[in-house]
Amino acid sequence: MSKSMTIRDVAKAAGVSPATVSRTFVHPEKVESVTRDRILALAKEMNYRPNAAARSLITGLTGNIGIVVPDLTNPFFPTIVRSVQRKAEQLGYSALLVDTGEDVQHEPELTENLARQVDGLVLCSPRMSDGKLIEISSRYPLVMINREIPEVPAVTIDNRSGIAQEVAHLKALGHHRIGYVAGPETSYSCLIRQQAASELLAEAGLEEVSIGRFEPTFDGGRSAAQQVLLSSVTAVMVYNDVMALGLINQLTQFGVNVPENLTVVGYDDIEFSSMSSPALSTVHVPRNDSGVLAMDYLDALLRHGANAPQVPARLPTQFIFRETSRRLGSPLVAQ
Repeated sequence: MSKSMTIRDVAKAAGVSPATVSRTFVHPEKVESVTRDRILALAKEMNYRPNAAARSLITGLTGNIGIVVPDLTNPFFPTIVRSVQRKAEQLGYSALLVDTGEDVQHEPELTENLARQVDGLVLCSPRMSDGKLIEISSRYPLVMINREIPEVPAVTIDNRSGIAQEVAHLKALGHHRIGYVAGPETSYSCLIRQQAASELLAEAGLEEVSIGRFEPTFDGGRSAAQQVLLSSVTAVMVYNDVMALGLINQLTQFGVNVPENLTVVGYDDIEFSSMSSPALSTVHVPRNDSGVLAMDYLDALLRHGANAPQVPARLPTQFIFRETSRRLGSPLVAQ
């Protein structure tokens, strides 16, 4: 078995003291750049890993970050979690994960319990109130994804632009009476998308029909199908892709052909959207980029505090035209 490298081995190879090696990993900004780069290169070559427990005692930091998601079974979130985790590893952190199960009441408690065990948090689409998020962010370093509060660091998505692209697409296809299937009121992105849809459909001279609020799941989408049938719309905008796929599944069982009888567009561009048949027209959300940026932002907060550089205000979205939308034919009328 090969000998494990120690801090003294790295120090000897680099021609510096063990204290300088320790400082390189604990306070790299205090080590001259040429020396720091030489030590880091040798440490990597020698497969040296600093002792996490010892570093924690010195710095008060754990070397861990926490990721909080509302529902890990929702295909929107695993890509974000993976990108945060990979970036965290590149930056020298380990990641701990908590799934709050869409439980708004217990989300603050679960978040704070995790915060006590880590150096900082990445909150993916948190459901708790603005006031609670501001309170938690005043005590723990954190970055939100897909939630916007002026006082709290965040990486946000340009949800309104995605809705605008959907509306323009449906108008170009000749649709005039358009339904909107909403998700839960506790979802920030749902409220933003729904509000944007109402405003932009009106501005375009199109009629909006509110189908109602449903769980942001495949079954939630299926449960919206009957209301869609009763609405006499020719196109439906759905809060997210998972719901849109569930809606199409149930409509198919009812004998409704998508897109021949009804156009359906989703939002998020999860992996299943392009794999389904018919492939789902949707809005692409840069989930991988949002995770990477959020982790970079959190790392900057941990290193520089209030002086951390800002990230772009909003990441762009892009409409993806696939097989579930087509030019208007005969309106769908419930039998």
